[in-house]
Amino acid sequence: METMAVLARTAPPLAGTGRRPSATVRPSAFLSIAATSTGTRGRVARGLSAATVGSGSAARARAVPRGIVASLTQQSMLTIWHSNMEVEQSYIMIKPDGVQRGLVGEIISRFEKKGFLLKGLKLFQCSKDLAQEHYKDLKDKPFFPTLIEYITSGPVVCMAWEGDGVVASARKLIGATNPLQAEPGTIRGDLAVQTGRNVVHGSDSPDNGKREIALWFKEGELCQWESVQTPWLVE
Repeated sequence: METMAVLARTAPPLAGTGRRPSATVRPSAFLSIAATSTGTRGRVARGLSAATVGSGSAARARAVPRGIVASLTQQSMLTIWHSNMEVEQSYIMIKPDGVQRGLVGEIISRFEKKGFLLKGLKLFQCSKDLAQEHYKDLKDKPFFPTLIEYITSGPVVCMAWEGDGVVASARKLIGATNPLQAEPGTIRGDLAVQTGRNVVHGSDSPDNGKREIALWFKEGELCQWESVQTPWLVE
């Protein structure tokens, strides 16, 4: 309101009235934050629209001073930004061998340190029907029965992770399906030795990420929250 008072005192007389606009007039000013498409998510443009200052038919459009930008906190700008963007999600699952070997914390920390946001997490005993639905694309493979037996042999840890390019990045963090071909530094390259015991699963596409999260998590099991680290991870 102080800014609007300054505008009122310095504005020229309103046409046909000889009076300056009152500082007590409620402005119909608005700020417009434009998102420009730069990759999978836009960046907040440093731009403001014209604001209308005045009252009734005598109102005149005036440019909003750039100083008003300071009134938009960084958090409010991020809130507007995220509300208009669809962020990529991936389903990551620590398999029974990873749970039995006590690797849960180690694997979770890889994704946390990368900067992805954990939206869902649970320890879960997978049923045969759920396992068959999850791996339905492999049902014609000779190893399918063994795979279903393996994934239902003990509890798994289900996770939903969110972030820019999370699907492709998670696949790199996990490493090749065959741990002996996985690069050192990847989860499978460091923690596994055989394809049949490769400790972790990750969605192979954004569409499968959505499908698998919907399959393994019920409505209300995902947490909607924003990390305070976000401004330090993305522009």
